[in-house]
Amino acid sequence: MRFLFYDRVEKIEKGISIEGVKSFALSEEFLRGHFSKAALVPGVILIETMAQLLGWLIMYSHDFKLAAIMTLIEDVKVSSALRPGFKADIRAEIVSTSKRDTLGRAEIRSDGELIASVDRIIYSHFLKIDPEDLKERFRYYSGLKI
Repeated sequence: MRFLFYDRVEKIEKGISIEGVKSFALSEEFLRGHFSKAALVPGVILIETMAQLLGWLIMYSHDFKLAAIMTLIEDVKVSSALRPGFKADIRAEIVSTSKRDTLGRAEIRSDGELIASVDRIIYSHFLKIDPEDLKERFRYYSGLKI
């Protein structure tokens, strides 16, 4: 089973930022059996949501010539009692990038209210990948025609 924690990419600016959306419904597979009395969206899912979009921005910005693997997160804030049924607006940006790694930050808002943020995410770069395969997967997962 594949867990994709965004529904679509809405905007992407090479080397700068990415924006996407995710609607968290009660039918999400990760909620099944998670809480017995009241379903809550786990904070780690919000972190993964931000990480997935930022990872794609990094690979897109490097023309899919590398894979980006999250290696460190710091200064994380997540709301603790988020019930399913909200739409998340995700925004991530690259702070700096080098040949070996990329530093970024990300946030999620719902109805304009900040519900999650990561002020520092570091991704290591891995060069042994197939750029065409990565590009095709991005097209499929993002819904963008690049």
